Amino acid sequence: MTVAIDRATGKRRGDRAPRPGLGRRLRHGYEKHWYAYVMIAPVAVVLGALVLYPLVYGLYLTLTDADSLNTARTIGVNHIDATYRFVGLDNYRDILFGPTSYDRFWSHFVWTVVWTVLCVALHYGIGLALALLLNQKFRGRTFYRMVLVLPWAVPTFVTVFGWRFMLADGGVVNAALHALHLPEPQWLEDTFWQRFAAIMVNTWCGVPFMMLSLLGGLQAIDGSLYEAAEMDGANAWQRFRHVTLPGLRSVSATVVLLGVIWTFNQFAIVFLLFGKTAPDAQILVTWAYQLGFGQQPRDFAQSAAYGILLLAVLIVFTSFYRRWLSRNDQQSAI
Repeated sequence: MTVAIDRATGKRRGDRAPRPGLGRRLRHGYEKHWYAYVMIAPVAVVLGALVLYPLVYGLYLTLTDADSLNTARTIGVNHIDATYRFVGLDNYRDILFGPTSYDRFWSHFVWTVVWTVLCVALHYGIGLALALLLNQKFRGRTFYRMVLVLPWAVPTFVTVFGWRFMLADGGVVNAALHALHLPEPQWLEDTFWQRFAAIMVNTWCGVPFMMLSLLGGLQAIDGSLYEAAEMDGANAWQRFRHVTLPGLRSVSATVVLLGVIWTFNQFAIVFLLFGKTAPDAQILVTWAYQLGFGQQPRDFAQSAAYGILLLAVLIVFTSFYRRWLSRNDQQSAI
């Protein structure tokens, strides 16, 4: 058997050079891209201080019985040391399987899922309809775009307080219903109408984002595809089904995922709309806030445990969602 020798290096052809160690590769990468590390260092420090440290500390609190009575605090000139104990997974066991687990967790979890599904479906459906409308050429299109974006441009607390005043007993909404001789719901008192109002306000705030995102996706679709489909005899519904929806696939996947994450954790709208007056309309994130800051004694451990459970639910959903998208993409490619 003959062995080919590389004249330049004196080594046998086909031989692989030994891979450098991890430390050497890291050092080489730093020497080659040191400017990139310098540029991202401030962001890494800020994220570590604002995200990583609170997350790790919150995870530690979930393994204790910390509350406002046994944590370290200073009263005047006197400092009181912390006396909370390590309890392991007791908080999670109590939340998920305790005697009051349904009233404290599962009922709010079911409502949070229903709230998220309904809100995201309304966001996407109304946003897509408005995007299709605004993608047409008609007089005043720029003005209508600006008007429809306003609910998203206005700060959330201003929008929510405005809706709260309008939905009050003597507000504009009930006054208009009274003038039309229609029933006047108790928007801020009855559980069903509280939930209905929360979905309505969140839809008002969330549709503009979906509309703008989907409008950008519509404008990125090649117009020749519609011309070819029309020449083949496709009607409006067939063009929408076989050209528009596939063209919006990547944009839709992204905005739906973002919509689920944002809506599942939508604290501001529910909290500002009801405060503590709607226990059955609270979603998990606002319920966790009530446990940690809206009662006495404040239960820091249970509140932190709710936060970790929220994070776990979203991680599991995101993993399955991305896997489902990847499988559909592979099937479409075949």
